[in-house]
Amino acid sequence: MLALCREKAEGQGLHPTLHHQRMERLDLPTLYRTIIVSSSSFQLLTDLDSSTAAMAQLHGHLEEGGALVMPFMTLWSEGDPTETDWELTGEATREDGALVRRWTWFRYDVETQLEHVEFRYEVTLDGQVIEEETQRFSPETRSYTQPQAVASYTAAGFEEVRVLEGFDRQHASKDARLFTVVGIRGDRPSSSPCPG
Repeated sequence: MLALCREKAEGQGLHPTLHHQRMERLDLPTLYRTIIVSSSSFQLLTDLDSSTAAMAQLHGHLEEGGALVMPFMTLWSEGDPTETDWELTGEATREDGALVRRWTWFRYDVETQLEHVEFRYEVTLDGQVIEEETQRFSPETRSYTQPQAVASYTAAGFEEVRVLEGFDRQHASKDARLFTVVGIRGDRPSSSPCPG
């Protein structure tokens, strides 16, 4: 991902400073006015101790009054299935005419709020399977409700925490499953654990 970022930036005459670090051990040489954590990637921290440490590090890398902006997804709600059958979720044809298909299976653990996912890839050419691969991510992602996301911000010392609809600037409806949380760095340090 960083290599692609560098390549695309250089193609536009830009030379960004890029860092490769884990969020929970973030140690950058400067403070920021705004930190944006993209594409619900915070939810890849499936261990609550790691997510608590990451929130503290993000808080600590902001200037006083700086904003942390993160999108979240609620992966499961009451009434949703907790497991799916294999489902075709992607298909593309390569330049050589081979057909690439991706199937996805997932299981959601209601108690731990963790999603477990498997991807199966199959490449066929002239009706023959020429490649297969299965990838398992267990667990892959932690689900957050809006109150849980807000609580993690508040526990880390953020103030003026707002929940926005999707990637919009409007206040989120209480049942929005894709939402963005914005919090302002307060003057108290992070110390409380993130509630589960």
